[in-house]
Amino acid sequence: MGNCIVAQSGGPTSVINATLAGVVKGNQLNPIYKTVYGGLNGIEGILQEKFVDLTHMSEEENYILRQTPSSALGSCRYKLKRTNVADFERLFEVLEKYDIDTMFYIGGNDSMDTVYALSEYAAAHNITNRRFVGCPKTVDNDLMVTDHCPGYASAAKFIATTALQTWLDVNVYTRQEVFILETMGRDAGWLAASACLSGVVDLVVLPEIPFNKETFLAEVKKCIDEKNKCYVVVSEGARYADGTYLAAGEAKNDGFGHAVLGGAANAVKDLILSSGTASRCKVQDLSTAQRCHATEQSLVDVEESFKLGMSAHMRSANPTFTGQMVGIKRKDSEVYDVEYFATAASNVANHVKNFPVEWAKPNYRGVTDEAIAYMRPLIQGQPVITYKNGVPAFVKPYYFK
Repeated sequence: MGNCIVAQSGGPTSVINATLAGVVKGNQLNPIYKTVYGGLNGIEGILQEKFVDLTHMSEEENYILRQTPSSALGSCRYKLKRTNVADFERLFEVLEKYDIDTMFYIGGNDSMDTVYALSEYAAAHNITNRRFVGCPKTVDNDLMVTDHCPGYASAAKFIATTALQTWLDVNVYTRQEVFILETMGRDAGWLAASACLSGVVDLVVLPEIPFNKETFLAEVKKCIDEKNKCYVVVSEGARYADGTYLAAGEAKNDGFGHAVLGGAANAVKDLILSSGTASRCKVQDLSTAQRCHATEQSLVDVEESFKLGMSAHMRSANPTFTGQMVGIKRKDSEVYDVEYFATAASNVANHVKNFPVEWAKPNYRGVTDEAIAYMRPLIQGQPVITYKNGVPAFVKPYYFK
């Protein structure tokens, strides 16, 4: 009986640790591996042999881990480049040293590319005793093939709740005001669209639809003329037709070569004020809060993330199961239900699932009923949160131990 290792990569979510908890619990219920290692700081830490033993995690720790936000194992923005043969040789050397049969990698698009690259390397070098399994996570909900990504639902629930609560706050005054909420979403507008679940959003600006300044300002004016208020949601990845980002704080490298964005809401604010469309604007950038606000977890999200980890563990008992990502498929039934399936990581890596443009109403006026029907079931329920000294209990990050 060999061992396995679990690691996390990319941006955290509020339920990423539920998938980790699922892998650990799966092995406790059905021991496929002698030791379950946690790899600290993703592929970067594995290369440096930074491990923690998670095999005998207590039931209480496993439960609290599911409500602990961010990556308990730490994360990384380390790009495993296929041309860097030394990294591949080093990683397989480490796996052999610790008798690791399977590596579970919890992450987004680039993490699935890592799973794909490692399985490719193993196949090319006739290495049959090392397997690589991807477990999806991303608040952006932009991974192909899977119906939705663990982490998205909880972020969507937080965004919709925040939209509703800030809308109530804005409306206490009779003065003219535009409120602008900025969400994450570099390439896809799933998070911005989720604000529409609140039922209070007037205008939503998505990356998928080129920003037209004149059309947008005209719609803002219509809202102001009608009710003296306008509630706007803008994705950080909103851009003009030529691909230029609205974001004021653009940079060019997050470790994976992606633009680091921030400031789209302030750019919209400047447009509104400088054009004289409205006399007052307020901006709320949700920033990191939208991906780590764990007391706003969706129960559906936590349970699916945990079960996905267990499913990945179970499937890894098959000695040929490698280079695969475990995804979520929505069942065709009247009551929301899902099942878990596997797809080649190559089907996910280096692709982006955009928010469907046909789900966006014309002139930034929100999203369609079809979009709401897709999102609504995902945010249902809330887990019972355990508190300690008045704040949510959490598992101390393993990289601090």
